[in-house]
Parts: sequence; C-alpha cells; structure tokens
Amino acid sequence: MLAVHLVSFFFSKLQEDPTKKVDRFLHAMRLHDDQLSDISARFQAEMKKGLSAESNAAAAVKMLPTHVRSTPDGSEKGQFLVLDLGGSRFKVLQVKVREGMGIRRGGVEMEEKTYPIPKELLNGKGTELFDHVSESLKDFMHEKNISLEKKHPLALTFSFPCEQSALNQGLLLDWSKNYQARGLQGKDVVQALRGAIERTGGMDVEVLAMVNDTVATMMTCGFDDQYCEVGLIVGTGTNACYMEEMRHVDLVEGDEGRMCVNTEWGGFGDDGALNDYITEFDREVDAASNNPGKQIMEKMVSGMYLGELVRLVVLKMAKLGLLFDGHLSEALKTKGTITTAHVAAMEEYKTGLKNTINILTDLDLNPSSDDCAAVQHISTIVSFRSSNLVAAGLAAILTRIKQNRKLRKFRITVGVDGTVYKTHPQYAKRLHKVVRQLLPDCQVRFVLSDNGSSKGAALVTAVAQRLASRRRQVDETLSPFKLTPEQLQLVKSRMRAGLEAGLKSKGPSTIKMLPSFVYRTPDGTEHGKYLALDLGGTNFRALLVNLTKGQQPNTQLYHKIYTIPLEIMQGTGEELFDHLAQCVSDFLDYMGMKNAHLPAGFTFSFPCEQSALDTGTLVSWTKGFKATDCEGQDVVSMLREAIKRRNEFDLDIVAVVNDTVGTMMSCAYEDPQCEIGLIAGTGTNVCYMEELKNIEKTEQKKGRLDREEGTPEGEDWEDGMEREGEEGDAEISKMCVNTEWGGLGDDGSLDDIITPYDIEVDKNSVNPGKQRFEKLTSGMYLGEVVRQVLLDLTSGGLLFRGHVTEALKTPGIFETKYLSQIESDRLALLQVRAILQQLGLDSNCDDSIIVKEVCGAVSRRAAQMCGAGMAAVVEKIRENRGLDHLDITVGVDGALYKLHPHFSIVLQETARVMAPQCNVTFLPSEEGSGKGAALITAVAKQKPEM
Repeated sequence: MLAVHLVSFFFSKLQEDPTKKVDRFLHAMRLHDDQLSDISARFQAEMKKGLSAESNAAAAVKMLPTHVRSTPDGSEKGQFLVLDLGGSRFKVLQVKVREGMGIRRGGVEMEEKTYPIPKELLNGKGTELFDHVSESLKDFMHEKNISLEKKHPLALTFSFPCEQSALNQGLLLDWSKNYQARGLQGKDVVQALRGAIERTGGMDVEVLAMVNDTVATMMTCGFDDQYCEVGLIVGTGTNACYMEEMRHVDLVEGDEGRMCVNTEWGGFGDDGALNDYITEFDREVDAASNNPGKQIMEKMVSGMYLGELVRLVVLKMAKLGLLFDGHLSEALKTKGTITTAHVAAMEEYKTGLKNTINILTDLDLNPSSDDCAAVQHISTIVSFRSSNLVAAGLAAILTRIKQNRKLRKFRITVGVDGTVYKTHPQYAKRLHKVVRQLLPDCQVRFVLSDNGSSKGAALVTAVAQRLASRRRQVDETLSPFKLTPEQLQLVKSRMRAGLEAGLKSKGPSTIKMLPSFVYRTPDGTEHGKYLALDLGGTNFRALLVNLTKGQQPNTQLYHKIYTIPLEIMQGTGEELFDHLAQCVSDFLDYMGMKNAHLPAGFTFSFPCEQSALDTGTLVSWTKGFKATDCEGQDVVSMLREAIKRRNEFDLDIVAVVNDTVGTMMSCAYEDPQCEIGLIAGTGTNVCYMEELKNIEKTEQKKGRLDREEGTPEGEDWEDGMEREGEEGDAEISKMCVNTEWGGLGDDGSLDDIITPYDIEVDKNSVNPGKQRFEKLTSGMYLGEVVRQVLLDLTSGGLLFRGHVTEALKTPGIFETKYLSQIESDRLALLQVRAILQQLGLDSNCDDSIIVKEVCGAVSRRAAQMCGAGMAAVVEKIRENRGLDHLDITVGVDGALYKLHPHFSIVLQETARVMAPQCNVTFLPSEEGSGKGAALITAVAKQKPEM
C-alpha cells in the first residue's frame, strides 16, 4: 500500500504542484520580511509598556522583574537542591557546581529523579500539590543519602507567570499548561512551598530562589558563554527573558546595573496588537482553549497548539473538498488527534512523506499523494510561521539591548530550550536565518541548553550567593570611608582646636593660620586696570582685569593659560620663576601692553608666611611641586628678580595672594556677606576674616617689625591701626587668615579616620606625612585613593575577575576627573565601562557598579570632611562675634566642588547639620583667584597704605 502511494505521489508531482493550493489557502500565515519588521516594532512598543510603572497594569506583555541581577561569571560553586515544576511531571535534583573530585573545571554534576503529578492534583487544592512536591523532595533526599540534619540551599524552577518582589518571593499571576490548582493565584509560591516543607517535616531546607524556566535556561548557557544574556523557550509553551538596564525597570527601586526581565511574551496580542495577523484557525484554537483571549502569541507559536492548528487547517480544506476528495473521518474531527510531534515527523527530510502517510492513515483517512504533499506543506507553513513570530520577538529584544547600550554592532548569545526547538527538524535553522535577516548588524549565536531549567535554577542560587558574598566583602572594604556622625563631630572639634592653636604665637600647630595682611573686602568702588598672575597647579594664568565702578560694578577680564611642564615644577626655583616671567612677557605682548607699568597681584596658591601684603615666604611646596631653593624664600622677590633678568618689562607687584583669599575677595565683590573663601579642587584650603585681637602671630610680627623698621614716633601697633581706620573711615578690626587647613592630621589627629589606602597614597606622595587632610579631601589624591581600593578589591577577586592589570598598578592613572564622570547621574553604566576600558580595565556590568560605589564612598567622605571643617570655621566666626545666629557667605572655587555631581551637595548638607546656628550660603566664584588678586591690589592701591 505504501509503495503504491509513493509511486502515485511521484507521477502527480509531474502533473501539478499540490502545495500551490495550500499557499493560496494559507496566504495569511506566510509572513514576509516587512510584516515581521512590523510585528517586531509592535513588540518593542509592548515591552516599553510593560516596563513602565504607569502602563504595566494594562500591558499584555508583563515584563516581570526576576531580581536576577547577574549572569554567571564562572566562579560559582556549591551544592544545591532544585525542584523543577512546570509540566505534567516534575523533577527533584541535586546539583553540584565546581564541587568534588572528578568534575571538570567549571563543570556541573547533577543527580535527578522525575516524579509524576496525579491529574487530580493539577485541579485540586494548591496545598495538596505542594505537599506532594515536598514529600517527593524528602523521598529524593532519602534515596540519595542527602543529610536531613544539614541545612541545604534550594532553588525552585516554577514555569508559570509570577510577580516577584525579591529573588525568593513570587506571587502567582495565572496558571497555564493545564494547571488549575486552587487557592494559589495571587499568593506567594515560595511561602506555599515553605509551608509544605514544614508540614512534611524532617528537612532543613532554605528556599533561596524562585526562577522561571526561561531565566534558568539563560543562566545555564551563561555559565559556559559570557555573552549569553537572552533566554528563549519554544516548547509546550514559549517565552523569552533578557538582561535589561535597571534604569528602565520601573517596578524595582534603583537604577544601577541590570536585571533579568521575564517578558512573558506569550501574552503578546492579548490587547489586540496582533489582530490583523490572526487567522480564523487561531481564533478557533483560542476559543476552544482553557483561557480564551489570553496567551495569543503562545497559541500561534508553541508546541501545545501547533498540532491543533494543523488539524484545523486540514479539516477545513477537507470540508471544502480541497483534500481527501471531501471525505472526513471522526478522528480528524476530534481535537488533539494531530500533535506537534506529528508536525515535526511530517517535516522530516527523508522520512517526512512516509510519516505523513502513516499519520493520515491512522486518522482513518485514505490520502492521495497530492493530499500527503499538501498536508506536509500545511505543517511546514504552520511551523514556519511559528519560527517567524519567535524571530520577530527575538529581534525586538536584541534591538532593545543594542539601543540600551548604544552599540552599532554587538555580539550576543541566546540560550534556547524547548521540545519544538530541539526536536523539530527545520525549526532552529529557520529561526536563526530570520533573526539574522532582521538584524544584520548583530552577531547572534544560539546555544542549546543542557538540563536548562534545573541546572539554571542552581546557578541562579549560586550567582545570588556569589553576589551576596561579594556584597559583604565590598561593604567591609568601604565601611571605613562611611563616617559616622560621631566621627564627623571629631573632625569638626579637631579642626576647631587646630584653628585656635594656629592663631597662637607659641606652641605647635599643623594648621598654619597664616596672616594675609588683607584687612578689607571690596566695597564696589574699585576701578582701573590690574594685572593678575595666578600659579596654583599645573597651569599658570596671566590676566588683565579692568574694574569699573558705578551702581553696578563691572569687571572685564582677558586671560591666557600657560602649562607648567613637570621638569619645571620639579627643577630649580630659578628655572620656575624664569618660566613664569617668560609667560608674563608673552601675555603683555599678546595684550600690546609691554610698556605699561601696571599694578599686579600675584596669586600664589602654596603655604606662605607673610610679613606684609607684598611679601610671602614659601613654607612648603604642595600639589606635586618640588622646585629647589624656594622654601624659606620670598616668592615676590624671586619673581621680581626673574623679571629683572629678562629686562623686557616692569611690574608693580602690590600683593601676593593665596588662591583661597582671592576667591573670597572675588565673591565679596558680588556679595558683601562673603567673609570666607574655600578651595575644593586640586588642593583644598579655607580662609576667613578673623578678629585681629585673636591673631597672636600678628602681635609677634608687629613686635619684630617695630624693632626692624620702627613705627612713627609716639605710636604703637594699635595706634597705627586706629590711624589707618580713621583715614579709611572705618576701624580695622579683622584680617583675612589663610588657614592652610590641609595640614590637619599631620600630628596624627586623624589616624583613627585614615584608612590603609590613604596610608599607601601618602607613602607614595612627594611629601609623606604632610598635608594629611588634603590627601583625604582634594582632587589631586582622590583618584589615587580610588585606585588603591580597586587594586585591593581586584587582588581579592572581587573586581575585574581578579585580573590585576599593569594599568591598575600604575600610580596616577585613575584621575579625579574620572570620579566626577563615573558618578554623574546621567551616565549609563555602559559609559562607565567605556571609561574603564580607556584605562585598560576590562569590566562587566557588576564591576562598573562596584567602581561607581568606590568612587562615591571616597568622594562622599571628602565632601563630608570639608563640610565638618567648614562647620568649625563658621562656628568660630559666630562665637567670635557673640551671635546666636550667623548669616554668612562662602566664596568657593575648584573643579571638585564645581564639576563633581554630588560633592557640593554633600558638603553643604554636612555643614548645615553640624553648624545649626549658622545660615551658610555657598557662592561659586567666577575667575576667583585671578580676579581676587586684582581686587586685593585695587583695594590696596585705593586705600591708605596698610
């Protein structure tokens, strides 16, 4: 009989191709590329709806967060019990990851047993279903000699839609796959399992994770392939999951890193999004299902329905006389008589025709060769449409990942499981081809999962344990940077004590409290042209400042920036000051003012001891400068001598100014309440207007000047101040003091706050043991502190897969500007990874999160310590003036304060909390140090000589 059919088939093919009538009949199922692109775009829109907190409730594609935050990195290990519940049977397994001898490196060993689920439990009480699962677990542990006394971590693979609020919590949304157990919908499945385990008794089991089979598939493949970030199931049901950026997952707090999202894409079309692609056969399948109107895409794609779709098409064509000469059999009219396994068999390359004849014959039909060819083609079209729809959905997911990460091309692996994908002869090949057609710029690899749902659940648990362990170790590493209120209070009190000690004429003090001989802030009447020279770091600036007075005082600035080469910074003093004189000469040429004899202010941002406004003896270099023969010398004299050696121009250097004082003066020009200057940049410092009577150093200096230069006959120092006050219409009672607060801690007073990383940074600096506060708070050192922490974490295997690169071992490579960039709220983690890659650090998403945390901890500590120091300063001013409440403005300059996304906010908040009786306004300076030097010069030239 079979031979007759085959011969008949051969001759009929010569006459007419029977597949053409099938093509015409099923034209709606034959989707072309434009339609697939349209479906993919619609699915992308549905994904956005599902991710949004506003539209999720009404979304057909639920986009459920899984709380799985990382794929395996290959370092996972441990022993786990797994329950895999998702079909008519369930499995209990013991999974060993990297445990014991004989397992290949990185391998997984599994023992399992399959248990049937009686039909009455599928539709009975939920508690009875889980009691059966729990009793089977105990039976498995007995059989495998697994200790019942020892505590065992357990993972649950639960292949039904759940809303998870944590990795080990999940509310059942809907049953599927013929499950209808009562009393569990809307309940926590993990809690139900825990209750059953407790009722069974005799086991010490901790349920650590609940995982969807799709997620488990992704994790299984991810263990062997680091590029696997998508999971796909095409079996009895269908679903997909992928790693989404946390900033887009509205239903979970936080925006750092990624989280696996279970799309539950079987519901695509439940809101009508696929209505124009649904055929009469799809409607018939849906109407006869257990859940009409739901899981529309699943009913067009999955193995539970493909056979039935083929049966309905064959039945309709037979009724119309297009098959079997119009003859029908009772078997053909019976639901479920053609299965998805039949569809796969009919599409077999060599035996497909034979299989088709046998299947149709078993349905009590008497098919001709044309009938067999037609039915075989029907199977092909139905299964091809299924793979096309899956490809369109997958293309949408991959496009979203590509857009999230702002990539033009990218490489990714999709982990796949499911009987349709595994057993159907052509399904996988078609799916791969269409995905690559839709996404030509993506290098997509498909990996078949091995024991995906079970092994993956264990891996989810292992990853969760790894992340928890790493979290604890990272927290321990960063805990010394998280200052308590008590520690901040100590910083404030030690700063206050340092300020007081520095004002005294005798006794040691790490805070120098250097008099600046600036007695007044600007009043707006200053005018004229002034030259300002600014040396504060690796750059030197020359400025021409034109001040105009009036109701609204105005300032015009012209400036030019010159680099200070490292060999000049660390050469001889003569070379340094000759270089500065050359820069000034160039600037005067540039401005066409070489012959003008301009008054000049010299901003010199290093600790200087001043005996007058225009003299400053360098106490010590900071910020990486080491020029010889400068410390202990008057820097104004050194600059004058360098200008004299050039013999090209002349300057009237009226004042030498610290950048901090210049910043205060610049802001005071805008705000009369500004009596404090703060620098938070490459270095850090504060100056403020102190009561003259408190500055004992000035008294000492006054005595020395009296002896060396003499005072007017019959007049002492105080009389001079009063005389100057009369001539200037105001009694002079204050002087700006340059605190040089960066030296706090040089006596060991901050040792209980200093970390081993700070000690390493200090040891490798140009001035070990000095400027300890500055090394905790300033831009020159914060990047290096971060590098030391990253180096330690990497050495401990907590970062960069434990790979310590040469780049990471290079001092200074992690500049402080990277902290500002990495901590920017607007910066996606992908961009953080790009910065790290520029530094030769190959990071993954988890690494990027930790690097961002380290940067945050280091910069926050710096800002808090500056805030605590500022609280000490404003409290001192308030008490000096005997006020219950002080309103005051701080002029601020420095890249750390201005450019770091959080530094200024943390500093201000700390100062507010720690000085509650002071209302402190922070005013960022514009051209602070340069403009300030010009203003000090203007004030000095236009007021009586001080």
